[in-house]
Amino acid sequence: MMKIERALIDANWGQSTEIVYQFCRESKFAGVVLPSHGRYVGASSKPMTEYRKQPGDKLGFNWMMPSVIKKRAVRHVIFDSNFWKSFVHARLAVPTGDHGSLTLYGRVPGIHQLLAEHLTAEYRVKTSGRGRTVDEWKLKPEHHDNHWLDCLAGCAVCGSMLGCSLPEFGAVVQKKRGRIKLSERTGTHITAGEPRRKLKLSDMRRNT
Repeated sequence: MMKIERALIDANWGQSTEIVYQFCRESKFAGVVLPSHGRYVGASSKPMTEYRKQPGDKLGFNWMMPSVIKKRAVRHVIFDSNFWKSFVHARLAVPTGDHGSLTLYGRVPGIHQLLAEHLTAEYRVKTSGRGRTVDEWKLKPEHHDNHWLDCLAGCAVCGSMLGCSLPEFGAVVQKKRGRIKLSERTGTHITAGEPRRKLKLSDMRRNT
């Protein structure tokens, strides 16, 4: 059985923002459940990948966790909503079973009718600015419900926060640290038959 490791709650709607923060702060799952804010990052905006890290910030792939501000003593997540909506639509367009595909369960299309309506409630506009071209997503006039599109984009952000990535998006591979011998840290090597001497803390600090 698997447990939920990360869940985001949309805190952008002003009337419910404080309630969302209070719930996340008082929840027994605090630290797993976090408030989130989708930010509209257009072509003329500074991309989140160029944000400079400030003390207490945590920067990820088109998402960030700012340091805790004064009145809201709970960490929250900000993400590029345009990028992540494009990301999930690109994953849905990949053939089933191929690398990077996002598929839905079951074989009866009608089960996912409402989800499909939410996922297609917005359209993308290719926009250029600042030397780059991005998708800017806008709500279709005849549609009003796009909540599950926002939710699916948020799920993709959660996956990124937990270390999921695709090589084409510059995945960072963490190198496994090898075991370090004490003699390598201290700069001393003990040969067979040589009497051992006590190591001073000052010697270790000098050689690290």
